[in-house]
Amino acid sequence: MLRRFTQVDVFASSAYLGNALAVVLDAEGLGTEEMQRFARWTNLAETTFLLPPSTPGADYRARIFTTEGELPFAGHPTLGSCHAWLEAGGKPHTDGVVVQECQAGLVPLRVTDEGLAFQAPALMRSGPVEEELLARIAASLGIARGDIVAAEWADNGPGWVGVLLADAEAVLALRPGPVPHEVGVAGPYPAGSPCAFEVRAFSSTG
Repeated sequence: MLRRFTQVDVFASSAYLGNALAVVLDAEGLGTEEMQRFARWTNLAETTFLLPPSTPGADYRARIFTTEGELPFAGHPTLGSCHAWLEAGGKPHTDGVVVQECQAGLVPLRVTDEGLAFQAPALMRSGPVEEELLARIAASLGIARGDIVAAEWADNGPGWVGVLLADAEAVLALRPGPVPHEVGVAGPYPAGSPCAFEVRAFSSTG
């Protein structure tokens, strides 16, 4: 069976500068193992498979895979999947709002002149990070444990740990090795700068 497939550049207005996402638009009939095998073949951070919704109020259902396994939710696959669905002719039930169904629940996305926007689902895990894991994260980032100003679980599906460093310069200076977990690192810019924070993300899967 032929299936529609596209690749999307997320977080970019020019080709080849964003976060690449593979989207299978007609995934009905594919099993989990087939989806996982295809996601491994694309070799991208994430691949999504769009299906008819199973929940009233949703416009479509998305299953999100990394090369290693399925995620309940992830941000750039949500934006890219919605863009691909609309580009393929998808018509939402409500003008200006597209509702994605995924394992984490329903995620409404607003269609604006600037692009798509959504509010992430509620955190599945929050609070302090175990000290042993923090020490491993610091070592993988090439910094001392004391360089971490604060850290907290920020897990709404992919399992991210949020790490705060002293400033944006420290974030830009990171030269990490393989990280033991999904890690988002942020550091503030000086007051009056054009941006408030420098943010970098490091994945344990690639």
